[in-house]
Amino acid sequence: MKKIFLSLAAAVLAAATVTAQDMAQATETYNNGAMALQMGDNAGALTYFEQALTMGEACGEEGAELVANCKDIIPQVTLAIAKDMLQAEDYDNALAQLQKAVEVAGTYAKPEVADEANGLIPQVYMQKGNNLIKAKDFAGAAAAYETVVAADSTNGNAYLLLGQAYMFSGNADGAEKAFTAAMRQGEESKATSQLSNLYLRKAQSLSKAKKYEDVIEAALKSFEYKENANAMLFAGQAATNLGKRADAISYYEKYVALNPNGKNTPDIYYTIAVLSQQDNNKEKACGYYQKVLSHAKYGATAKAQMQALQCN
Repeated sequence: MKKIFLSLAAAVLAAATVTAQDMAQATETYNNGAMALQMGDNAGALTYFEQALTMGEACGEEGAELVANCKDIIPQVTLAIAKDMLQAEDYDNALAQLQKAVEVAGTYAKPEVADEANGLIPQVYMQKGNNLIKAKDFAGAAAAYETVVAADSTNGNAYLLLGQAYMFSGNADGAEKAFTAAMRQGEESKATSQLSNLYLRKAQSLSKAKKYEDVIEAALKSFEYKENANAMLFAGQAATNLGKRADAISYYEKYVALNPNGKNTPDIYYTIAVLSQQDNNKEKACGYYQKVLSHAKYGATAKAQMQALQCN
């Protein structure tokens, strides 16, 4: 019986020795993690802390404090690595790491880390979209901004940028919807400017295709969102091609009112004069011929037409 007790005592002593050795190794590993953290090596620190956690759990009650410390710091370091990736503009890996941080924070009951990581995810998509816009990858940028507005339908700036990405990628319908949503979310001024620009681009494209009725419709829509001279120029040119002289004169007059010092202003004055003469509006024709009397290109013709019209 005495031998049995001696054997049991030896076993307990041996177990205690092993536990002490394991705790010493776990503590050393934890300290290595702390050292790596101080040196800015977040990835290395995380590896050490995860190893220390496993070692500490194997030590039972003696490792409880170390385990608690590891569980406290591992979510924070996981998030720090994601921030490092974000700083390096490694957006795809940063997103994956942020998702990991959320999961780890949930496992170790660190809701504040999960909240911060979840808050960063839309920001990452925004930055990713901005970089893709600069790189002229408009489809990729649109996909990034779509993720942002799907997560936060009140983000007016994201809708605005999504509209731009759609517009530059040729998705006019998507752009209009995005800009309209931006208007509802506090970006009315910028969104209306973008909608005006969107319809102006549409008018330009339709003009090249000689779809003049549609040009006028798009140009007037552009002008409705924001008064701009170019919309009236497209509308005037389209109306001229359609033989709608009165409409053309009206559009051209709005153009020069908004752009009185434009390089093509004399051209427009002369065009209005000719259209007015064709429309039997002597007074207006004389007035606009008068504006180009001293012009090198139009002066002689204007003088002759004024004489023919018997302008005062």
